[in-house]
Amino acid sequence: MEITEENQLEEILRLAAGEPAHRPQFCEVLLSSKVFVLGATAKADADGEVFLEAGSKIQIKHWEKADASPVIPFFSSLEVLQKSIEREESFLALPARSLFEMTEGARLVLNPMSEYGKEFSPEEVAQLLSIGISRAPSRRVVEKETKVLLGQPSNYPSKMVDSLTQLLAKHSNVKKAYLALMHDTSVDERPHLIVGIEAEGDIEKVMREAGNVAGDTAPDGEPVDLYPVNENESGVSDYFINQTKPFYERKWGSRLRSWLGSGRA
Repeated sequence: MEITEENQLEEILRLAAGEPAHRPQFCEVLLSSKVFVLGATAKADADGEVFLEAGSKIQIKHWEKADASPVIPFFSSLEVLQKSIEREESFLALPARSLFEMTEGARLVLNPMSEYGKEFSPEEVAQLLSIGISRAPSRRVVEKETKVLLGQPSNYPSKMVDSLTQLLAKHSNVKKAYLALMHDTSVDERPHLIVGIEAEGDIEKVMREAGNVAGDTAPDGEPVDLYPVNENESGVSDYFINQTKPFYERKWGSRLRSWLGSGRA
């Protein structure tokens, strides 16, 4: 087996393929990475390097999937590209964000001939460009006082909880996270899972990422609500804080190290 050195994008792609907790970070790394596409432009210097100006026209090669639908292949490194083609072809290197912007509406696939790859629908690309993540959670606002039933799930969603724990540990502002089963009879026929997150400062990024991870790991693809927990509120927050045990709690030793830094005098 040939062993090759991974770049950062390839490493996080491999990790994200096996563990949903890494998928938000994969989106972040992808958008800041340079990628390679099969294609050409009319203007190149003697060394074959291309300097694109605003309005420059380029040709990007499409491949066909098994169902004959078109898809744009792109690659995490020149080495991966070379291993994916059978003959010499021209290529372009450009920021992934620029590629997504100039191919709006197309379906793309990263590293299609490799062990680890990722296909992107036009909808996923649009979400990546707008909010930095491939799937946006829907927001529901409760406009009037509503009575809900809260309890603990009899079938504990261990995989979802494990993945969320790994994700939340990456966010130093998250203090605790809780799990419950909620039934709002005015909206749903059946109860569904709800995750409460208690955090300091801006919680929006955490909630977006947690929503994606929960969506990828919820049992049988069932819906999951996310709720910002506030110790000064009654209702759902009070239930989480006073009647349940958090499945995730920030370790204060880690918080102290982040304040002091890891260097030595």
